This record gives sequence, structure tokens and C-alpha cells, in this order.
Amino acid sequence: MTSLSPGSTDALLFDLGRVVLDIDFSKAIACWAGHAGCQPETIVGRYVRDEAYRLHEVGRISDEDYFASLRASLGIGISDAQFLEGWNAIFAGEMPDIAELLPRAAKQMPLYAFSNTNRPHVDYFSREYADLLGHFRELYLSSSIGLRKPDAEAFDHVVAAIGVPAERIVFFDDLEENIEGARARGLTAVHVTSPRDVGNALKALGI
Repeated sequence: MTSLSPGSTDALLFDLGRVVLDIDFSKAIACWAGHAGCQPETIVGRYVRDEAYRLHEVGRISDEDYFASLRASLGIGISDAQFLEGWNAIFAGEMPDIAELLPRAAKQMPLYAFSNTNRPHVDYFSREYADLLGHFRELYLSSSIGLRKPDAEAFDHVVAAIGVPAERIVFFDDLEENIEGARARGLTAVHVTSPRDVGNALKALGI
């Protein structure tokens, strides 16, 4: 169990999806199925986070190339614009209570975000959630830095950029593999499995 106490940290580092912003991928599937004239069940089983997905997240392939790979793997002949519409439909609002927690925490220490994401999503959430994301001093985004969680070099890059020792950073993420990756590089990590987890951790830190 992660040990959190007042005075034990100098910076807070947040994943975005399902920690700050709610994500509902079924909205993308439903949108694509609607454009393709098929049932969502037809394509949901074909969607995988494959090598093209990972390359897109580190900015190594274009949106057009990624959507072309989806067109092939999903077996649907929809346009890039229709893929983009569904791709950005996944954002389902703010996570509960986060709009109160972030400004409170930001009064006491610097906040940063570290997210595996891609250029279209960055363009979308930077615009739609500008006020909420304004509480972060810096956003470390895989498509910008060319590195993604849970890789060791990704965490090392972010820790160096923040400029405080890894063990003085508390990292929040919803995926176990990212929690394990963070702990392996010395960060204190909180596995977010419900909206209460962030608030409870901040309370333990005296925030």
C-alpha cells in the first residue's frame, strides 16, 4: 500500500483519461457503426490497441495513416472525418469532484499531467477542457514527447522535466501497468479505481 503523509511530496502528476477526464470508448464505436451502417457489436470485437495505435500515440504516424489502419482492421469504409468524429466522441466530461480537487491542490504544490494520447485528442481536450487543464503547470503528452507509459524512459523524461526527485512525486493513474511502471522508476503511485481515490490521497497528503 502506498504511504502518503503531509510533507512527503513536492509535485503531483496526473494521468488524464479516467482520472481527470471521463472516457467512454463505446461512443466512438457507436458513431463509427452509425456512419458504416452496421451494428456496434460488428466492429467492437475487431478494435485492438495495436502497433499502429502505439505509433500514433508517440507521433510516429499521421492521423490519416492511423485511420487507414482502422479502416482495414474494422472492415468499414468510412471517411477520415467520420473516424475523427467518433475518435473525439469518447470524452464524456470531467471526472466527479476533480474540478474542486485540482484548484485546491494547485494552491499547495505544482500539478502536472502525463498522458498517453494523440494529436487529435490533444487538439480536442485542450479546447474543450481548457479551464480544468489550466490548473496544470505542464502537460507531458506522449504524442509530443515521443514516449509513452509504462516505458521507463517515459517516466524518466517526465521526472527530469519536473525537476524534483522521483520519490517526491505522487502519480495518479487508472491502469495497473502504468502504476507498476511508475513505481519501478521511483515515483509514489496511486492506482485510481474510483473517483474517491484522488480525494482520499489528497486528504492523506494534507491537501
